[in-house]
This record gives sequence, C-alpha cells and structure tokens, in this order.
Amino acid sequence: MNKSSQQSVLVVDDDLSLTAILTRALERRGFSVTAANTAGQALAAAREREFGKAILDLKLAESSGLQLLPELLALQPRMQVVMLTGYSSIATAVEAIKQGAHNYLCKPADVDEILAAFSDSGHVEAGPVEAFTPPSVDRLEWEHIQRVLQEHEGNISATARALGMHRRTLQRKLNKRPVRR
Repeated sequence: MNKSSQQSVLVVDDDLSLTAILTRALERRGFSVTAANTAGQALAAAREREFGKAILDLKLAESSGLQLLPELLALQPRMQVVMLTGYSSIATAVEAIKQGAHNYLCKPADVDEILAAFSDSGHVEAGPVEAFTPPSVDRLEWEHIQRVLQEHEGNISATARALGMHRRTLQRKLNKRPVRR
C-alpha cells in the first residue's frame, strides 16, 4: 500500500450532513476523502481506487455495515475499517471485529477520536479506575435483542419470533436509541 492510499479515506454513512462534516474535517487534516451514502456507492468507490482507511456506519438506509464490511475487505484486504454507530451493542462490536473491522466507535465521535481508532499502537491510556456499575435492565434487554438480531442475520420477523414478541414491538424497541449503562 503506497503513501497516497494510506492518506485516502472512504466515508460510508447514509447521514448526508455527518458525511459532509467528516469529509471536510478529514480533508483539513490532509486526507483525500471519498464519500458514499449507500453500500453500492461504497463498493463502486472501492473498485475504482485504493483506500488506506474506511469509516463505515453500522446502520445504512438499505443495508447493514456488517454486511458491507466483508465485501469491502474482499476488494481491499489491507484497508483499515472503523465501524461507527449510534446503535452500539456488544454483539455488533464483537461481530464487526470478527469480520475484520479495525475498531468500533459509538456516535457521537469526533474526527480526532476516529483517527485515534485507526492507531496500531495498541496502547491504552491508563485513566482513573471507575467502580463497577452493573448495567441496567433496559441495557441488558437492548444487548440481548441485538445479540438475537445478529443471530438471525438482521431478520426482524425471525428475531421477534425467537424473542416471543410482536414484530412491531421489536421494531419500536430497535428504533429507540440504545440505553446508557
């Protein structure tokens, strides 16, 4: 991978304003940025040019970043991918890393945090030790739903049946923001 491709970033997010903000911020830092708002646009861009890095949203309008991730890496195996999501869960984080994501960040994340996520140092700053706080029941429910949804490859109906709840109820729960710990 040459120096110019290391400075090339593919930003894949269906949120047009976030894509524009990330693009401007990365360009100000010297990166060459290509933005894509759909999985098809991202794959077309990956076929046309080599990227050193990609910022990939987990929840795209017509597909999932988890489905797109292996396709992008098949085209460009040396590309580092940071998965960015507003709907974080342990299940999706584990799956993203298993499929080859370099890192996984929760929105909102600023450009400096995203660029730090690409770091290969593996060095984690030691901060103050926080006391263990068990997750809330709502957070545990969110994590469980995400795990079952992942097991059923994103199929809402199959997940609802497995959880023993109505499909519409599950859709309402999935449309809510994830519960904080």
